[in-house]
Amino acid sequence: MDWFMILKAFLVGGFICVIGQILIDKTKLTPARILVIFVTTGAVLGGLGIYKKVIDFAGCGATVPLLGFGNLLSKGAIDGVKEMGILGALTGGVKSAAAGISSAVFFGYIASLVSKPKIKKQ
Repeated sequence: MDWFMILKAFLVGGFICVIGQILIDKTKLTPARILVIFVTTGAVLGGLGIYKKVIDFAGCGATVPLLGFGNLLSKGAIDGVKEMGILGALTGGVKSAAAGISSAVFFGYIASLVSKPKIKKQ
């Protein structure tokens, strides 16, 4: 077992979560806007090839958070363009992230059945 890689994944993933928590606590951004910021940032960094270096360094500490999802979408869109032309830009990202999207919908539905949501007071 590579304990150093586990430590790097924990630190990078934790750092990403700390940034999100700071945005929640110190700004008036809603969680939905923070989600969009993270996914968009991951897509831009992935499209530029920068996020690949973060993934090589931290492994799943960089692929599991929302930044990793954005990176996956951009990588899929780039691969889709190479494979199918401009239409691949629209379909490639969703195709590459289909398992994650399906899982999120399924487990979100299960969570909605077993929880009692409450509206947060502002």
